[in-house]
Amino acid sequence: MEPKSRRVALYVRVSTGHQSTEVQTMRLQEVAARANWNVVGVYDDTASGVSTKRTALDRMMADARRRRIDMVAAVDVSRLGRSLHQLAGLFEELRALGVDLYLDRESVDTSTPAGRALLGMASVFATFEREMIAERTHAGLARARARGARFGRPVTGDGTCDAIRALRSQGLGINKIAAELKVGKSVVQRIADEMKAQA
Repeated sequence: MEPKSRRVALYVRVSTGHQSTEVQTMRLQEVAARANWNVVGVYDDTASGVSTKRTALDRMMADARRRRIDMVAAVDVSRLGRSLHQLAGLFEELRALGVDLYLDRESVDTSTPAGRALLGMASVFATFEREMIAERTHAGLARARARGARFGRPVTGDGTCDAIRALRSQGLGINKIAAELKVGKSVVQRIADEMKAQA
């Protein structure tokens, strides 16, 4: 009895409409023919690597969740994403769904132990990248605070608070007070709530 042919999704992407995915598609179809894969769909995106809107990728992942594919094939890892964090999230979801990944240029095939190990390393580096970004952000905020920078919403002065209370006591609405004093509605609402609680 012959082994069941793998159901493979080919994912191809170019950055602009002036480029073509034809070469990528032909290359992956050649690989699929040699490996006797059953190509169930070609998912074709035109989007930059950093773009969050990739409809074909979303459609492919939806099909993966519906168990319609066994493997995703792409010409190289840059087709799937630009950041380690983005890639690691995609790899982890494919792994959780039991869907393998084939990357032609990098010779990665997660149906093999070596391929799984490479993706494991990608996940480790993505975690490292995330932690380094967080660390740099916290260090930057600490330096800015040390120089006297203030973060968060600006403090509402006592004069403004008193004016809001006075107008609210006269029966003016939240929107009218905000427009009159040129302050945010949320500020007026907060003081109105405080007045109600103290009443």
